[in-house]
Amino acid sequence: MLAIRKYAQTQNETASKERLMVLLFEAALRHMRRAAAALEGGHAAEAGPALNRAGDIVAELLGTLDHSRAPELCRQISDIYIFVADRLIAAGGTRNPVAVREAERVFTPIADAFSKAVAQIQGQPKPAQAK
Repeated sequence: MLAIRKYAQTQNETASKERLMVLLFEAALRHMRRAAAALEGGHAAEAGPALNRAGDIVAELLGTLDHSRAPELCRQISDIYIFVADRLIAAGGTRNPVAVREAERVFTPIADAFSKAVAQIQGQPKPAQAK
């Protein structure tokens, strides 16, 4: 288990900014799914930390938006992140797994789209460097 953690740490430390963003999206979804499963199984105490982690990641993603570059797009994404955060908070307060599943359902397409965009960018040949 220690070797797996060390590998993951090295991977995170050497990843591009774009890849780190993909990892954040994946982690948020993983925590949302873990929280929903815990709530569905009647294990609210286990859901709390997962809800908190997912909420922290969504807040971090919200903070990365650069409204000066694409104000309308950032406003729309910001609204989605705020909705997701609200549903996560509601799930924590009511212990309702439906609220987490709503957050997951809205968040998943953004995570998928970002991941695909990064894959496309990273798959493109790099421009020749000037000599």
